[in-house]
Amino acid sequence: MRISAEDVEQLRTAKNILENPGITARLTNLLGSPIEKGFDLLPDNWREKVGKATREALMVALRGALLTMEPGITKANPRWHKFAAALSGGAGGVFGLPALIFELPISTTIMLRSIADIGRAHGEELSTAQAQIACLEVFALGGPSKYDDASESGYFAARSALARAVTEASEYLAEKTILEEGAPALVRLISTIAARFQVQVSEKAAAAAVPVIGAIGGGGINLLFIDHFQDMSRGHFTVRKLERKYGSELVRMTYESL
Repeated sequence: MRISAEDVEQLRTAKNILENPGITARLTNLLGSPIEKGFDLLPDNWREKVGKATREALMVALRGALLTMEPGITKANPRWHKFAAALSGGAGGVFGLPALIFELPISTTIMLRSIADIGRAHGEELSTAQAQIACLEVFALGGPSKYDDASESGYFAARSALARAVTEASEYLAEKTILEEGAPALVRLISTIAARFQVQVSEKAAAAAVPVIGAIGGGGINLLFIDHFQDMSRGHFTVRKLERKYGSELVRMTYESL
């Protein structure tokens, strides 16, 4: 089997999206040097707090977003989710870094709903464990960053790093109708994704630590975040759609040859 010329172009577009610079580059371009100063303003234990908040936000989002999405293929509505994310970020930004712990679960849930909305438009059946996990995977696609291990910055490398945790969590979700927050399979997956998503959240925390940026730019930073993950979703779900049509091995070989 060969991939049609039309589908190769879809894959090329997806690769251009997935391999472009990530949140770190976008934030730096938008905010410049204040983002670096923000790291100096963070408290000594900020990494631990951000890590815990990130893991909890992903679990809250999984429970509150995917399970309420209607099945069936419908057109995605990214603008509504961007508005909601900006509103959430703007409200939280007024109170600076302390509000991040409370705002992050809300904005993450909004982003996951938007990711799922785009996935559904690309033919994902959101009632299945595989589709639900695929939505979560998008949070691990932050794009190249100076804090990332270069060997894991590529799209398929990131998916490979998640493969074992994804398989275990998919098997768990396929057997359960109610999510158990302490289930080992979900904890491992959430922790693995959170380790990558935390890089992006740390940038947001640094921005929130700068008073002027926190008060004025909270909504703008959230817009940047959701715009990025909406882009990652379009690329990710295009690849998955082609994998369902042609098989994962052929799609990956073609992707890497482009």
